[in-house]
Amino acid sequence: MSTPSNPPFESSFTPQPAARLAEAPDRNTLLRAYRLMRTAAELAHLYEENKAVTGRYVHATARGHEAIQLAAAFHLRPTDYAAPYYRDDALLLGLGLTPYELMLQLMAKGNDPFSGGRTYYGHPALRRSGFPLIPHQSSATGMQAIPATGMAHGLKYLESQGLRSVGLETLNAELDLTSNATPNHSLSASYSAPATSPVVLCSIGDGAMTEGEVSEALQMAVLHQLPIIYLVQDNDWGISATSREMRAMDAYEFAAGFKGLHRLRVDGADFNNSYVVLAKAFEYVRRTRGPVLVHAKCPLLGHHTSGVRREWYRGDNLAAHVLLDPLPRLHQHLLHLGISEAELQQLTEEVRALVATDFQRAQAAPGPDPATFADHEFAPPAVTEEAGERTPNGAAKVLMVDAALHAVDEILSEFPEALLYGQDVGGELGGVFREAALLAKKYGDTRVFNTPIQEAYIVGSTAGMSAVGAKAIVEIQFADYIWPGLNQLVEELSKSCYLTNGQFPVQSLIRVPVGAYGGGGPYHSGSVESTLLTIRGIKVVYPSNAADMKGLLRAAFLDPNPVVLLEHKGLYWSKVPGTEDAKTIEPAAGYVIPLGKAAIAQAADPEQLRRGATCVVITYGMGVYWAKTASRAFAGQVEVLDLRTLNPLDFDAVEMAVRIHSKVLVLTEEPLMNSFAESLAGRIQRTCFWELDAPVFMLGAANLPAIALNVDLERQMLPTAEKVAAALDELLKF
Repeated sequence: MSTPSNPPFESSFTPQPAARLAEAPDRNTLLRAYRLMRTAAELAHLYEENKAVTGRYVHATARGHEAIQLAAAFHLRPTDYAAPYYRDDALLLGLGLTPYELMLQLMAKGNDPFSGGRTYYGHPALRRSGFPLIPHQSSATGMQAIPATGMAHGLKYLESQGLRSVGLETLNAELDLTSNATPNHSLSASYSAPATSPVVLCSIGDGAMTEGEVSEALQMAVLHQLPIIYLVQDNDWGISATSREMRAMDAYEFAAGFKGLHRLRVDGADFNNSYVVLAKAFEYVRRTRGPVLVHAKCPLLGHHTSGVRREWYRGDNLAAHVLLDPLPRLHQHLLHLGISEAELQQLTEEVRALVATDFQRAQAAPGPDPATFADHEFAPPAVTEEAGERTPNGAAKVLMVDAALHAVDEILSEFPEALLYGQDVGGELGGVFREAALLAKKYGDTRVFNTPIQEAYIVGSTAGMSAVGAKAIVEIQFADYIWPGLNQLVEELSKSCYLTNGQFPVQSLIRVPVGAYGGGGPYHSGSVESTLLTIRGIKVVYPSNAADMKGLLRAAFLDPNPVVLLEHKGLYWSKVPGTEDAKTIEPAAGYVIPLGKAAIAQAADPEQLRRGATCVVITYGMGVYWAKTASRAFAGQVEVLDLRTLNPLDFDAVEMAVRIHSKVLVLTEEPLMNSFAESLAGRIQRTCFWELDAPVFMLGAANLPAIALNVDLERQMLPTAEKVAAALDELLKF
């Protein structure tokens, strides 16, 4: 294994004078590095010697990577942000975390400062005064690149607006994680320019650089010149696969394809070299606010993880890597500087005693209270009651698409930390449905902008935006295109609040046009709610009219959790026959509807109800209008319950409607098999069995993989008012 030299930045970067930019570490820094390097090595040794205890939960250590990790940690400031990866325990030690704190996470203890025993060793989440902010880190290899770049993107945006990134105290006050207080959304108005220029550090293994989502992150970093350092730790292995099997080039060579991404190589096993090179990287980013990639070559001296052991596959390669061990190299350097062997030995014994003592303390620490297992799926909602004027005097009717446009406009006007982006939402077009028309002209291209075709970045960047205090509204152009974004939605957004024990809920509003009408075809007609509803930790909202759109969109923006807002394209303009009621009086600015509250879209006649001749259709979106149209044949006999929010579901309203009417039709636009509608019907059958006078009826689209382009085939596949009427006739006669 070679140890490449350290070339300067590319020619487009002019280094500052060496005395200021690339100063070698002083004696105290070297001794601190040695102590912490010893600590990391002792941790790895102790874990191996006590694997009967430590092997209960999977873990990886920094062994071999300590020099580059400590160098990075020493350059981070409390005003910075970091996204470590699972091998970065030395980096955490360098930031000031103790062996005891790391071991609490190793053994899934209740006082684990990162997750309260919910996630793996080396997966930090830290919001602590005097430390860089570290949001939720997942185990999906390479997936941290997009949220980390989103942090840098959020910083750049806030700086462009003269705002400060939200710091520790501000975020704690805004989220008030210990109470149900409503967040203070006017805090940004008092931001001041930062005293120092914050930097984002994204640490990543070289094997993960082949992930497509990493390329999306790099593309946005260079496109927008974002203040981020990508620290790539390259040990030539990806579990049992060698670099020759995984890649045609290393990360440094790969990064050359991203114009504007400055690059450095470094011997990551040499602390002196690592410290100097990272000083250059941090200084460059703080000064220019542009991105840097540092490629650090490191030996892998430990196991891939505790569950994939080195002796199973390393062979002679391990002996070659041992020769590059950073610890004896630093040891020899310190001896050369005149520090005695006795002094280093004493330091080693102190570290060993500390690690042993901390291990005993961590073993004795209590586990998490099992009664708390369900805490922190979501942060407390910001909106708990309907507020504002739904039908103000003198207001005109508005189309649903315009209600959405006006709601976003009002948010951007009121909240300077809010921004809007996605494919084609910026510039002249303002969205393919004109749902963002003229917003880019009004608020500028740094605030309302187009993205590349990168659904993963569109979704995942919102986690980083949220961490720094920017509040993103993003759009997936069609529901059929959401699939590349699901990895980020599942791994980064949905799990963050729960796995950080409530420290890092992700405020994210993801708008998704859905639904079929008039020949949209197989890739512009999809309904995706059932897939989304299998993802715990996100909210799913589905308005069916303009007033609900305006109130729910604002509530979704204010909610401190990830919210997917599904918007039926067939309701945007009320052009589909039967959807005229989707056009409503426009509510006043500031109108909100709490998420998780259903509404009666059409009530049954009291006399028909008294006679026991009614039923209820439980539905949402276009189903509301199919049901209302179909009900004309059954005067006064059909109530329509519009769910409005699918998660959280207003099941109290569902149960009440079922108990009142005793006959139920669950109606959806999705294929019925294994759908949300089918699940809801089963739940109703279970909890309301004794109140039912008939089986729960269900109606949805045909169970086919796509919606055909031809309008006659589309009509045959989808529910229609006629099909709903036939189902109602059978149900009412049951």
